[in-house]
Parts: sequence; structure tokens; C-alpha cells
Amino acid sequence: MNVYEYAKERYAALGIDTEAALTALRVVPVSLHCWQGDDVRGFDGDPSKPLTGGIQTTGSYPGRARTPEELMDDLDVVLSLIPGTPKMNLHASYAIFNRENGGWVDRDKLEPKHFQPWVDFCRARGLGCDFNPTFFSHERCDPLTLSSPNESTRRFWIDHGRACIRISQYLAEQLGKPCIMNIWTGDGCKDIPGDRLGPRQCYRDSIDAILAEPFDFSKVRPCVESKVFGIGVESYTAGSSEFSLLYAAMHRDKCIPLMDNGHYHPTEMVSDKISALLAFFPEIALHVTRPVRWDSDHVVLFDDETREIAREIVRCGGLNGRVDIALDYFDASINRLAAWVTGYRNFQKALLFALLQPNGELKAMQDAGNFTKLLVTQERLKTMPLGDVWDEYCRRCGKPLDDEWFPVVEQYEADVLSKRS
Repeated sequence: MNVYEYAKERYAALGIDTEAALTALRVVPVSLHCWQGDDVRGFDGDPSKPLTGGIQTTGSYPGRARTPEELMDDLDVVLSLIPGTPKMNLHASYAIFNRENGGWVDRDKLEPKHFQPWVDFCRARGLGCDFNPTFFSHERCDPLTLSSPNESTRRFWIDHGRACIRISQYLAEQLGKPCIMNIWTGDGCKDIPGDRLGPRQCYRDSIDAILAEPFDFSKVRPCVESKVFGIGVESYTAGSSEFSLLYAAMHRDKCIPLMDNGHYHPTEMVSDKISALLAFFPEIALHVTRPVRWDSDHVVLFDDETREIAREIVRCGGLNGRVDIALDYFDASINRLAAWVTGYRNFQKALLFALLQPNGELKAMQDAGNFTKLLVTQERLKTMPLGDVWDEYCRRCGKPLDDEWFPVVEQYEADVLSKRS
């Protein structure tokens, strides 16, 4: 008997079908964020200028992608090392300008043609694509965007958001898969504001104007994402949790809420919030990251909160299209490809862990008030042979095991990344 067959029997004794878990996991879309590869620089501005709008990367590990071609080459290596069903996730700042599409335009003038190379990339690899307007690192941030008291500033960013709606519709139609389009800004104040209501009213009206752009809600899923604070906006953010949730609740016919598990107070757990939102929303979106004391976007680990987020997704029926999953982290202090692969594989592993839980039996224990057995059973599940089932999953997906993929990244660093200045 091989190790997988042994693990299969162990799980079967608990009433868990490992084959069903492997089949379910393989088709779960998880968006892979392009910005890990180039430290959120994008291609529409001066890459030497600092990031703004509450965004910051730390570290200067060699090998950052500098061109669309380099970023796509790096992504191909990553895609060869991760199992499952990845999607791409782009920011508007990753528009690709060339002679064929007329060259550079500002963000309010972006068109689908500026993302045609990404469509070609995704189509050739069977990927869907999600999208994000880029409301940061631009001279038209004053420093506010959608909540600015300056009408000209707001109009520029509204036009950018409307352009992104059109681009998202194009991505969905070209690739045949829904596009999650996330609206997030770093709008806020460093110190105590004199007016909290005014910026939020402007923000609300601006999102209204963006979502007035015609789109097919079955193809484009606009989201509003909250944040508790950011660098330079420590005292007040216009798009707080209450604002974003209430906006989505009031516009359920054209908007869904998005939670990033780094965008809350350190003692708040997004895993606990998933069921609260699913009690009222037919669909929600997640950005999975790893905050360390604040929204620091560390590489996702196979840690307690990551596992609990995955368990809540599975227990709440989120794999049936109710929860849209994306990763969002960027670490410039280590090999960027290793960061990408580590985080993606860890979340896949967390989903597998969640699928290998006897959730019906656990619920029955809770409903019966048998919390002692519930605790003991959940602790026992932590040492079940998950790793053997995970290895089988990787084999069936044609991807390397955990002890096999890193040498590929090391060789790519020696051959390619080390030669980038």
C-alpha cells in the first residue's frame, strides 16, 4: 500500500472522501496577483518614483521584473510550479503601451486594447483574469482620489474607474470567465480630520458614477474593499469597513463586498466575518494575505488564520461560486518567484485541509453541545496525513512536490534573475 492509499483509509475512517476533496480542489479558481513580481511598480509611470497612497514594499532582492516580457516570463515559471486553477489578477497600472495601440495614455483614457497582450497571455494558458483600478502612485492623487473635495480630481478618477469597468467587461468576454473588479483607494488623513462625512459622501457619489458605466453583472463583479488605515492615513480612511459593507449592501444588484484580511485591526479575524457576510450577501470576495501587526502583506503561510479562512469558505458553501478568492502580498526582500509559489501553494494546501474535515459531524457535535468532543476531534485532525494527500494532488496536477519546486526557482535565479540590473 502506498502512502496515499494509507492516508485515504485513515480519512475514510472519519467519513472523509479524499478523492472527492481532490476533485473539488482542482477546479477552485484562485487569482494570482501580478504585482508580486515587480514590487507593485506597473508599466504606466516612472518605476524609480516611490509608491504612494498607503502602498509600500520593503527590500531590494535582485531580479525584479522591469518589463511586461520579464513579468510574463516569471509568471510562466510560477504557473509551472503551482497546482489547481489559477486566474490572473491585474492592476490598471500594468497596461502595456506599444506602437500598435497608440502608445501611452493616462489612466482616465485607458482602453481594452492596452490589455490585449494580457488577454493573449491568459488565453494561451487557459486563465481567467480579474482586474483592479489603480488609485495610487499617480500625480493626480492630491493625495485623495474618489473622495477629494476637488471636482477635477474626482472626475479624473471616476473616468479611470469607468474605463476599468469597460476593460473588465472586455477581459470577461474575451476569456469566457467572470472578472472580479475591485475598487480600493488609500483615501484618508494622516491626522485627525476636521470633516469625516464630506469625504465619504464624495466617495459614495464617485463610486455611484463609476458603476453607472454599463456592464453585465454576470460577467463583471465590481467590489468595494475597505481598510482600517494605511501609511500616511493613520487617523481616518474614507473607505472604512462600515462604509464599504453598507455600500455593497445598498447596491447588491451591481456590487459585492471584498475583505482583505490585512485591512482590519490585528485582533479582528476575517475568518469569523465570512459567515457573517454570507448570511446576507449571495457572493463575496476575499484578498488573502498575511498581516504582521498591520497590513504588511507578508507571504501567505499555512498558518492558523489561513486554514481557518479556508475552512469557513468550505463550511459555508463558498466553493459553489459564493466566495471569489485572490491572493494579495508583495515581498521584495526574498526571491519574488519563491514568494509567489509559496503563498499560492499554501492557500491551496489550506483549502485541501478544509475539504478534508468532517464538517457535518463537527456541526452535529456543536449543535448537541458536545464541545469536548468537538475540541478533541478538531485537534486530532491537525495531525492527520494531509501531506500525503497533498503530494497526490500535486502529482495529479502534474506539478512538483514541496521538496522539488524550489530548485527550479534557484536555477531560474541563476540563469535569468541574477542578470537583471
